[in-house]
Amino acid sequence: MVIERGLHEVSGADIAGVLDEAARQGLPVFTFRTAGRTDKEAFFAAVQGALRLDPALGPRMVWDALSDSVWGGLHELKSPHVVIVWPDARPVVGAEGDFWIALSILRDVADSLAEARYTGGRPTQVSVYVAPASSGGETALAAG
Repeated sequence: MVIERGLHEVSGADIAGVLDEAARQGLPVFTFRTAGRTDKEAFFAAVQGALRLDPALGPRMVWDALSDSVWGGLHELKSPHVVIVWPDARPVVGAEGDFWIALSILRDVADSLAEARYTGGRPTQVSVYVAPASSGGETALAAG
C-alpha cells in the first residue's frame, strides 16, 4: 500500500494496511476515535485526545480555532510526513454539517501543510484515511 498525501476514504478493512505501512515507514500515526458519533463535541474530543494542538484550545469549541491548532500541532512535530486515521467516521443524523466541516478541516490542513510557502520551507505531508462507519448508499467523501 502507498501512503499518499491528502484526504482518502478507505474501507474499514483497509485501515490495518494503512497502519502497517505507516509503521513500516516509521511515520507518526494519530487515530481519531469518535465511536460512530460525528458531532462537533465528539470530533473535538477525538482530535484533542489524539494530537498535541498548537495553540492549545480554550473551553469554547470553535472550528477555526481547531483548524489552526491542528495545523500548528502537526507542523510543530517537525516530521516530514504524518498519518491521521479516522476509522469510525460517518455523518450522524442531525449533525451532518459537523461531519462535513470536520472533513473540510482535515482536507485543508493536509493541503496547506504540504505548501512550502505556508510552512516556512518545511512542508509536512499529511495523509488522512477516513473509514466511514456507514451502511450502503453514497460514500462519505463523495457526499461532501
